[in-house]
Amino acid sequence: MSDRYKALSVHLLTASGAVLSMLAMLAAVEAKWSLMFLWLVFALIVDGIDGPLARKYQVQKNWPTYDGVLMDLIVDYLTYVFIPAYALFKSGLLSGWTGWIAIIVIVFGSVVYFADTRMKTKDKSFAGFPACWNMVVLVLFAVAPSPGVILTLVVLLTVAMFTNLKFIHPTRTKRWREVSLPVSVAWIVFAGWAAWVDFAEGSLAHWGLIVTSLYLALAGIAQQVIPEGIRRVK
Repeated sequence: MSDRYKALSVHLLTASGAVLSMLAMLAAVEAKWSLMFLWLVFALIVDGIDGPLARKYQVQKNWPTYDGVLMDLIVDYLTYVFIPAYALFKSGLLSGWTGWIAIIVIVFGSVVYFADTRMKTKDKSFAGFPACWNMVVLVLFAVAPSPGVILTLVVLLTVAMFTNLKFIHPTRTKRWREVSLPVSVAWIVFAGWAAWVDFAEGSLAHWGLIVTSLYLALAGIAQQVIPEGIRRVK
């Protein structure tokens, strides 16, 4: 296969995320939350591998007709933001005015963040919380905290999108990548496990999600606080 068609295949892989988002939405409409999250986990896997493939096969050079970055943002908004926000609202985790506040701040704040040209830092991390509501809401389904805790977390993370707090990219942030990448893979495994058992109480997947989520949420901020090793001057 020529490099041109390899690049086209990567674009089509990215586009398949739209199909996965539709399957997730159909499951959400029927309140099949575990199935919805399984589709979203598959979408997250696709999103995790299409970027490295796009860079490997130089899609901008070999198939410039399609804008892979734009395509990725469209799919990400559906799978990272829109569908998880719907699930949070309709599942009953938040009800009444708390639910309305949550979905409004999530979808409004996230679309503004996605359009911000300053969302990436020099080391390929994210400036501000990267609107990974699919991950947040899945953990909320697993842990099921009180509505007050959920609403507070939603508001704080929305505010965090527009700060200089750093959040790592699991594959592109080089610092601590030897830890970040395995932790990200572990998060996906725990997420799929939790959804597969319908978020059953007492599942070890819940603790795995909590630990890996804390690392992914705080690693970038820790990197801002902890300076990189200083080289000795000979």
